[in-house]
Amino acid sequence: QVQLVESGGGLMQAGGSLRLSCAASEGTFSNYHRGWFRQAPGKEREFVGRIGWSGSTTVYAEAVKGRFTISTDNAKNTVYLQMTSLKPEDTAVYYCAASRSWSSASRSYDYWGQGTQVTVTS
Repeated sequence: QVQLVESGGGLMQAGGSLRLSCAASEGTFSNYHRGWFRQAPGKEREFVGRIGWSGSTTVYAEAVKGRFTISTDNAKNTVYLQMTSLKPEDTAVYYCAASRSWSSASRSYDYWGQGTQVTVTS
């Protein structure tokens, strides 16, 4: 069992930066791949990016490529989402998730955090 807790969300002006953290509070997800997803009001949850359990491989959605960076610290059981050049359309609840599958599909993820709100104003 893995429990994930996100933190770091908030209110930011367009062009600003935020870093989200996701810590495994129980168990360990060192053997899991980690993903970030987001859900805006009235929209379906969408894939943001993912990182392999070793931290050596990342994949990003086109909408965030070049602006967002995912990293992980296995010693701290934590995965990060560094967001730069934020846009109003990045406004959403951001979720981290863990999966034994290397996938961008939300249905492939076994464990989810509770989400953290990111709001970007113009």
